[in-house]
Amino acid sequence: MKSLYFRVFVIILYTVALSSVLGFYVSNAYYHWKLKPLHDAKMIGIAEDARTFVEQYPEAVGDYMRNASSLGYQIYLTDRTGREFYFGHSFRKKNLAADVREQVLAGNVYHGIAHYPDSPFLTGYFENGLSNTVGVPLQISGVNYAMFLRPDVRLQFGELRVFFALIFVFTVAFSIPSFLLSTRYLVQPVTQLTEATKRLAQGEYKIRLNTNRRDEIGQLARHFETMSRELERSDLAKRDFVANVSHEIHTPLSSIQGFADILQQPELDAAKRIEYADIVGQEARRLAEMSRQLLLLSTLDRADGERLDKREHPLRRQLQHALRLMQWQLSEKQLSVKLSVPPSLTIRGDEALLHQVWTNLLFNAIRHIPDERSIAVRALEAGGACVVEVSDTGDGIPEEQLPYIYDRFYRGDGSRSRSSGGTGLGLSIVQAIVHRHGGTIQAFSRIGEGTTFRVTIPG
Repeated sequence: MKSLYFRVFVIILYTVALSSVLGFYVSNAYYHWKLKPLHDAKMIGIAEDARTFVEQYPEAVGDYMRNASSLGYQIYLTDRTGREFYFGHSFRKKNLAADVREQVLAGNVYHGIAHYPDSPFLTGYFENGLSNTVGVPLQISGVNYAMFLRPDVRLQFGELRVFFALIFVFTVAFSIPSFLLSTRYLVQPVTQLTEATKRLAQGEYKIRLNTNRRDEIGQLARHFETMSRELERSDLAKRDFVANVSHEIHTPLSSIQGFADILQQPELDAAKRIEYADIVGQEARRLAEMSRQLLLLSTLDRADGERLDKREHPLRRQLQHALRLMQWQLSEKQLSVKLSVPPSLTIRGDEALLHQVWTNLLFNAIRHIPDERSIAVRALEAGGACVVEVSDTGDGIPEEQLPYIYDRFYRGDGSRSRSSGGTGLGLSIVQAIVHRHGGTIQAFSRIGEGTTFRVTIPG
């Protein structure tokens, strides 16, 4: 298997090579489209100047041509008799057509540079052939000649070619280590994340990564550490949940087993037998309620929002029904209830699950406040959502315990003891149902002033 380090390095090299080819192609296309005609016109101007001088001073033609060639030009002269004269470096290709010579000798100008065939990956500027020249007619001592001229690239760029070649070689030589270092800079954090993932899969959550980078990799490292902490918290929560379930089941089972053994004693009087049988029944009902709530939580954990039976329901009717079910607890503790819900207010959601939310919140408020206190239920529509608040005038919840009240089996204080009849799952169920509806639940509490739960269900 090829490593990511190798793949990134190859991709960088491939990108540089492809960019170089495309850059050369575009530059060459620009030369053929724009620069080649300009170069041809410039060479025609130089040839015209040479013709003017030679025709004025025919006796100096040899010296002039040799000087011109030494300054960086290749020159070819020919006449109608076929005589040929070369000045400067020889042409690599003597591919000038005979009809071109005749046309120039007849007085026409030859634009060989401008008309040189286009090639995507061949720059005509460096093509050292007679056809890649400009030609002008000239007359020396009454004899007609055709002069063909082009720049001598070897003479003009001789040292520069070595210079550019050295630049290319050293650029490549210095680029490769830079590519290796940059590839390592990019890949090493990914490699560390891979190792961290392996450690995380083995249950090691105390992972530290380089989160100081201000790029996507640094952001990924920060998110990874956050995920690691959340997984650690989730793992601890699962362990606590299993331990709590085991403990919550073990306690009533022990009571049922103990009292069942006592009930088998023949000398036990009828009053005690009834009392102990009642205790066995209470613990059995408590186990059944716990099993029902655990099953509901499991169902909510597996279900998605699309499976909910969402419909429009009158909210006031739901809350009144939940209060009727709580009537005997309210009467027993002499609690007053104030219901402030507009009759026309509706809520969209699964009626059975939302009824569970109101029942659990009311039961939670009744169970945790002293006798002769009050409960207020308010509802309104805000921003297209339905907002329901259940407030009590109890003793309140300490601020440091508020983040944990939705944890399953969490018991922050004595008011949530087993003797109060709760299973420690009510608020967990409420939160799960509200989240399934895409809503939110918030708790506000102050010691000595009471607690308010605010549920927001979107429309």
